[in-house]
Amino acid sequence: MAKKKKAKAKGRLILRLFVLLLITGALSGVAINGYFKNRPKEAETAENSAVKKTASSEKESVSEKETAESAAEDTSEEKSGSESTAELTVAEPADEKKTESKAEKSAAPTSGDEEINKLLEGMSLHEKVCQMFIVTPESLTGYDVVTQSGEATKESLENYPVGGLIYFAQNLEDIEQTKAMISNVQQYSEDITGMQLFISVDEEGGTVARCADTLGTTEFDSMYNYRAEGTDTAYDNAYTIAQDISGLGFNLDFAPVADTWSNPDNTVIGRRAYSDDFKETAELVASAVKGFRDGGVACTVKHFPGHGDTAEDSHLGMATSGKTIEELEKEEYLAFESGIAAGADMVMVGHITMVNVDNMPASLSKTFITDELRNKLGFKGLIVTDALGMGALANYYSSDEIAVEVIKAGGDILLMPEDLESAVKGIENAIESGDITEDRINESVIRILELKKERGML
Repeated sequence: MAKKKKAKAKGRLILRLFVLLLITGALSGVAINGYFKNRPKEAETAENSAVKKTASSEKESVSEKETAESAAEDTSEEKSGSESTAELTVAEPADEKKTESKAEKSAAPTSGDEEINKLLEGMSLHEKVCQMFIVTPESLTGYDVVTQSGEATKESLENYPVGGLIYFAQNLEDIEQTKAMISNVQQYSEDITGMQLFISVDEEGGTVARCADTLGTTEFDSMYNYRAEGTDTAYDNAYTIAQDISGLGFNLDFAPVADTWSNPDNTVIGRRAYSDDFKETAELVASAVKGFRDGGVACTVKHFPGHGDTAEDSHLGMATSGKTIEELEKEEYLAFESGIAAGADMVMVGHITMVNVDNMPASLSKTFITDELRNKLGFKGLIVTDALGMGALANYYSSDEIAVEVIKAGGDILLMPEDLESAVKGIENAIESGDITEDRINESVIRILELKKERGML
């Protein structure tokens, strides 16, 4: 019985071992199968990775080669957005170099006349800044009324070698005194700077006639009263005025008025205008410009972009116009365009605040001085401001603030600042701080020197 039980127990043990062996074998088979099943996939991934890496390297190598060739050829074709980062990185410095080169070129204004360039190189910054001012002899010397040019004038010119002087009736006593005063100051200027001054006056005829009123030169009615007589009379009147004042020593007239008397409420211009019709004004102003130039003086069309539509007087305070650029192009601009085409040496920019454009006085506006007058109308001559001491500006800004803004806007000549010393210092401080570049100053001084040479003043 005991043997029978032992044999039965042994049989169960063998059965269990057999079952265990089957289970172990099955698990091993699964593991081995899993290994061999997964191994080819891993190998394939590694191979593909190697291939992709090689392909990527080859692509980068080709891209870099193409980029190098492109840079070497200095191509200007635009790059597509699918190009590699390496290509863009190489291309950017070349573009920057071109930009810098262009900036350097534009930042170094020169004249086509080597004499002008040499003269400019020999001038100090202070001399160049001062050359951009036309002032009264009182502003220059500090005297209440100046009727002669003596040591005080000479010393003042040594300290502030301005580009020009403007004389009014109070400075003119008689013909001999006027000639002597102008002759002396011109000699001082030549001794100090090697060039003559712009000797200027407001001689329009009619109500604005400093020489006719005090020295007995030819008298005229207001130009508006001659409008029906046409272009020949406009020329003759201007020619006669120029001959009269050039004989006294003046070489610059702030005339003719190119404003059109389009607003009946306008009192600051009124009959000073040549007409109340825009096209007629353009025709008469062009003839007057030719008359002034043939008569021996440089002339100035004024007051850009047009003072004939304002109701206020900019001498006293803010004067506004609601004209848009489109309206100006069809109306006010006509006389300035014709005057420029006829050979106007200067354009005077007025202090008119254009409320529907940039709401700034035009004399401080880059929009009107640079964008419109210089670029759109293509004026290459000298841009002069109206008198900077007038209420339209002086009531709201200091002399140094005004001067800096005129230069930044693109003006060449600053007329009659309220405080010359402050205005000059303001510009020099702005240059020192980097707010204005000396090259910007050079642009204007070159234009000034070129006109002076044209007029025999160097």
